[in-house]
Amino acid sequence: MLYVRANGLAEARLGVVVGKKFAPRAAERNLVKRMARELFRQRREQLSGRDVLLRLQAKFPRAEFATRTAVRQACAAEIASLLEVAAKPLPPPPAPNPAPPAPPPASAPQSQPPGL
Repeated sequence: MLYVRANGLAEARLGVVVGKKFAPRAAERNLVKRMARELFRQRREQLSGRDVLLRLQAKFPRAEFATRTAVRQACAAEIASLLEVAAKPLPPPPAPNPAPPAPPPASAPQSQPPGL
């Protein structure tokens, strides 16, 4: 999963979320994070002015990714494609909502005639 937004800075920033639910072993989580940071570092100039958040959304099927090399290749391909999407021009920010019309001025309280 990829989240991208403008950060108003000259530099790009990266966040990586890899939960235990999708990568139960710490070695797998760390591998994904290291690869994401390295690929991000290589594309930092293309991503300037953006905050990029990558979040792992699915487990690695053990049968398909039995070797570390297979995991590396799959991660590198997926992360690279996500960073390519993040490097595309951002849509313009939404226009601010116009301010609601001011309420009519409250009329001055009318005084009652004396003696009532």
